[in-house]
Amino acid sequence: MQKRILEGRVALVTGAGRGLGRAFAERLASLGCHVAVHGMREHGPSEYGGTETLTDVVKATADRHGVRTVKVLADLTVMEDVARTVREAEAALGPLGILVHNAGGDIAAAGGKPDPNDVVNIKSEDVRAVIDRNLLSTIFVCQEVARGMMERRTGRIITIGSVAAFKGRTHASIYATAKAGALHFTRCLADQMRTYNVAVNCIAPGDTRTERFVATRVVDPERLATEGTLDRIATVDEVARVVEFLAGPMGEFVSGQVIRVDGGGQIWPA
Repeated sequence: MQKRILEGRVALVTGAGRGLGRAFAERLASLGCHVAVHGMREHGPSEYGGTETLTDVVKATADRHGVRTVKVLADLTVMEDVARTVREAEAALGPLGILVHNAGGDIAAAGGKPDPNDVVNIKSEDVRAVIDRNLLSTIFVCQEVARGMMERRTGRIITIGSVAAFKGRTHASIYATAKAGALHFTRCLADQMRTYNVAVNCIAPGDTRTERFVATRVVDPERLATEGTLDRIATVDEVARVVEFLAGPMGEFVSGQVIRVDGGGQIWPA
């Protein structure tokens, strides 16, 4: 049985209806955390072949791990929604001790990927959508949560970036730019929060086999191996383990870091 090293702590995980966000919420709940599960849409978890609603995900997490959970629906590019998200989470579960800000993604204004997503041809509304969902939401959510953590002089903030922030992507230039901005913001926040005993770090995954990743591109079957090579697509659990490290006792004195989780696919500095 997994040791419940975060028993009684309270976490907010954004973008937690499916994929990496859900894996983060499940991992923290398995460690004893009460979890506020944020999503933008009630039916978001079923958009790539599933059948669950966000309500289903929240209930299943609570039942499986014996913790308290709460659902929060919000658009995190709107400051008023961000403030409400934190209020509702804390009213239901107590003061937030852990934030995992996972909301974002390479998603166009009308949904789906920007097409084409490059610096010359991407539509202006898609530029704004990608930057708002990835950079603006990171700033807004971290600001709101950090204020309470400063007062309590304790907390962990984990943002979710991308290896694209380091090496860029020819056909995902705006996404790479937004993630690079979020990464730099995370480091600046870490510097400010040091004297308040709040650790702030970023996880930068590479390709990860989420429902959306598998449904929106052709995947080489050899890259779906789970052992024997690091030249493969990560599982969501492999990324969630790093959240456990940064949120748990072993991450107490680690701050201002960006941990790439891609099997060494992007090793060199940008």
